[in-house]
Amino acid sequence: MAKNKMKSHRGAMKRFHITGSGKIKRNKAYKSHILNKKSAKRKRGLRQATLLTSADLKRMKRAMAK
Repeated sequence: MAKNKMKSHRGAMKRFHITGSGKIKRNKAYKSHILNKKSAKRKRGLRQATLLTSADLKRMKRAMAK
């Protein structure tokens, strides 16, 4: 039996979500303040969630493992 179990990274669990196909969804940054200089089109785009890049996928899956 394994001696130690890895804990999942609680901050990552709150910020990222694993989709049914195993990809990781994330929200976009730069939407919290100083919004008056950003165009409406840009702010609309920031509302949409996006997928994590393949470069970060392996590391985040390990951090989020239960």
